[in-house]
Amino acid sequence: MRTYFAQLNDQNIVIDVHVVTQEFIDANPDRYTGVWVETFYNNPNKFYAGLGWTYDYDTQDFIAPPIPEPIEP
Repeated sequence: MRTYFAQLNDQNIVIDVHVVTQEFIDANPDRYTGVWVETFYNNPNKFYAGLGWTYDYDTQDFIAPPIPEPIEP
């Protein structure tokens, strides 16, 4: 079974996503620096992390960035 993890910056924003196990992350701290949280690809109750998404520790889920308003000519 594949597991997916998202790397967060200091503002809890996703900066990278990898297919990797928690054991591999733990065994390679020089390669997997910072905070990594699991994200779920096929879970209807959770959002899959995307670059620029924000992780919410309270809900343990990811929040999409706001869609900018279109610029009127």
